[in-house]
Amino acid sequence: MKRHVYRAATLPVRVIVVTVSLVEAILRPAYRPIVNAIMTLGVVTRLEAWIATLPRLAILLLLAFPFAIAEPMKVVALVIIARGHVAIGVVTLIAAYLATFLIVERIYHAGREKLLTYRWLAWVMRYVALARSLYDGIKLSAVGWLRAMKARFLP
Repeated sequence: MKRHVYRAATLPVRVIVVTVSLVEAILRPAYRPIVNAIMTLGVVTRLEAWIATLPRLAILLLLAFPFAIAEPMKVVALVIIARGHVAIGVVTLIAAYLATFLIVERIYHAGREKLLTYRWLAWVMRYVALARSLYDGIKLSAVGWLRAMKARFLP
């Protein structure tokens, strides 16, 4: 009984996480070229080089601030969309993803070696990599299944 209550109570959170993951998977091909173009700018590479010279705690704090803003904004954007304000919600979602890829990802990339000297963060990143590989495996299985169904039913 207790387990059913827990599952019911956490259902909204799980739905949000799955929805955000699906939206990210759908939008990634659209915004990735823009992010790649911006990452090659000289100012970005100089900032990354500067970040790499910082102590690991400074890099961690520098990473935490935009992460703490950008990630919850993705959920906020979905709530805005769910309330019927699709245009504002989509703009918010795009801005949050761009912030993630333009700021958070670049800070992590620049300070990765130093950040992974924190054992707890190295542990977390190992499990993030595992979750990504499982997600990719599930996604590939789903794509394979969909292709098989398409071939079977749509000659």
